[in-house]
Amino acid sequence: MRYFLKLAYNGTGFNGWQMQDNAPSIQQELTEKLSTILQEDISITGCGRTDTGVHAREFYAHFDVEEKIAMDASLLIHKLNTLLPWNIAIYELLEAKDDAHARFDAIKRSYEYIISQQKDPFRPDQTYKFNIPLNVDLMNKACAMLLGEHDFGCFCKSHGNNKTNLCHVYHAEWVEMNGLTTFHITANRFLRNMVRAIVGTMLDIGQERTSLEEFQAILASGDRTQAGRSVPAHGLYLTKVEYPPNIFSR
Repeated sequence: MRYFLKLAYNGTGFNGWQMQDNAPSIQQELTEKLSTILQEDISITGCGRTDTGVHAREFYAHFDVEEKIAMDASLLIHKLNTLLPWNIAIYELLEAKDDAHARFDAIKRSYEYIISQQKDPFRPDQTYKFNIPLNVDLMNKACAMLLGEHDFGCFCKSHGNNKTNLCHVYHAEWVEMNGLTTFHITANRFLRNMVRAIVGTMLDIGQERTSLEEFQAILASGDRTQAGRSVPAHGLYLTKVEYPPNIFSR
């Protein structure tokens, strides 16, 4: 039987979601703790593969068990949260159809990238400190160019194994609030490093080092070397993952 977990995590101190040799990962923590509680070998598949230091306010993962879990969902969640480290939190357990897939069935994902204009001693690993003044109006004009379906190869990490670089962006916007400048983006899929490369390129626009016409040419080029740098991982958050409602049993 298949179940989905809804969770969140602070990516500081983890080498990303995916399990790997000799490096801590969120997948490894969940696999070990679930296997201990359910007393069977559990294999967990996540809705994506966040990089080292990236955070998730909403993340889904699925796993299979031989028989329906007899334990009450709230008790299982409590036990998991007790065993897991402070920076991983489980919110919900969902029964799913046997062929439901946390990664491939997702129809939309949303990310935020948070920039702080001043030094923050309380969140040094959760925002990117960048105190150069930015023209946010120009950056939002560039956001309009991202909307719709495009080849985003210019913002994809080189030598990727993607079958296609086409993504459909539904929403892209910069918002200034409480001393933070936050980039919001929603799409049907994301390429590796895509959000961080978009943000890095838009910071050049905000500093008026890259024009809107140049940004349009970068987007059309499909060439990663034409775009700006990738900003650090610790300012990036996966904030929402959406699925068709019929993949869940309830």
